[in-house]
Amino acid sequence: MPPTITIRPACPDDQSRLSTMISRSYRALLAADYDPALLRLTLPLLTVPRPQLLRSGTYFVAVDDTGRVLSAGGWTDSRPNGSPGRRGEGHVRHVATDPDHLGRGLGRRVIETAAASARASGIDRLSCQSTLTAERFYSALGFTSCGRVDVRLEPGLYFPSVMMQRSLV
Repeated sequence: MPPTITIRPACPDDQSRLSTMISRSYRALLAADYDPALLRLTLPLLTVPRPQLLRSGTYFVAVDDTGRVLSAGGWTDSRPNGSPGRRGEGHVRHVATDPDHLGRGLGRRVIETAAASARASGIDRLSCQSTLTAERFYSALGFTSCGRVDVRLEPGLYFPSVMMQRSLV
């Protein structure tokens, strides 16, 4: 019998399991689209979820019966760099799925849970800084590409991404 998967808001106690899953996911999946030298520099910055995100109530995890985190993602009304967002716009945050559990709809379920949460909070549009790898995933969920961007992770370190948006109305 397959395990029961529950999607629930993340909490600070998820930090370690979540970091492990995101690290596994990004290391396995981003390798096809990013230079190994860039990943060595950026993965330590990209794989640790911020504690305030885990306390937000708008970041969700998909967990199995044992409590293992299999997928995660959510939204905030502030931009990923922490600056205030535009009224009615939410920002997709830190989405990942364990590479052993791809293709089972977990990422889709997490994003749809986040979108429903955003809609209930008065958000009518979600923006996303997608990795090059995840662009097709987001497109399949109704996001449209607004073009490539280089996301500044720290002074002099930029991560190639795709700005994407989805209407929630």
